[in-house]
Amino acid sequence: MKKNVLVFGLIAGLVVSLFMGISMTVMYNSPKADHGVSSMVIGYLSMLVAFSFIFVAVKNYRDKQNGGVVSFGKAFTMGLLIALIGSTMYVITWAFLYNFYMPDFMDRYCAQMIENAKPTSSPAKIKELTEQLNTQKEMYKNPLYFIMFTYFEILPVGILVALITALILKRKTAKAA
Repeated sequence: MKKNVLVFGLIAGLVVSLFMGISMTVMYNSPKADHGVSSMVIGYLSMLVAFSFIFVAVKNYRDKQNGGVVSFGKAFTMGLLIALIGSTMYVITWAFLYNFYMPDFMDRYCAQMIENAKPTSSPAKIKELTEQLNTQKEMYKNPLYFIMFTYFEILPVGILVALITALILKRKTAKAA
């Protein structure tokens, strides 16, 4: 089980980190990049692709290493550990990109969010949004908040995939041959 968790956790982390690194670099270097819905969709789809390895790992463990049997708890634990490894790699990758390559990302992101809101929001709402975003920018400067925000972005997706995987793949007795 430990080998499966480590191997598939590293694969999931590599996949999600590569997707994020490439998409963020392209978006950051494109002056007309929209930091809106399309980038969020790409980001969350890449997380789902990466965390699909949770399913592969648990199925592999159940069918090839554990005689066709796995409990919900064991399957969920494996999935959770894989999600933690993948999420940690994602956090480390984002910390590297943000601090060494994109230090003004939050300024750009917040400016884009305000621009996106202008056509449909009143000046009072724009002011409120600006204050909210400025608070978030200040919080993002604190390494603890930076790490927490980044984990909160990815880890819930991994937990959800681990839960669904455990529900689908749990098996108390081996199938007859």
